[in-house]
Amino acid sequence: MTGPIREVYDVTGMTCDHCVRAVTMEVMALPGVRSVDVDLASGAVTIESEAILDREQVRNAVDEAGYALT
Repeated sequence: MTGPIREVYDVTGMTCDHCVRAVTMEVMALPGVRSVDVDLASGAVTIESEAILDREQVRNAVDEAGYALT
């Protein structure tokens, strides 16, 4: 059995804790996501999941939260 997959994405436009919560909520809703850690200062979003995520699904989740995946 393998451990979770960890991927890091860069997100622009986040400026506050509300932004962090919005991105976290949308990304956590993706199938297979185990955890989401958002670093507001750098814009890095670290996602642990059961399998490699489709980048477009992640992009759509971030877009739905109101921000942009770079």
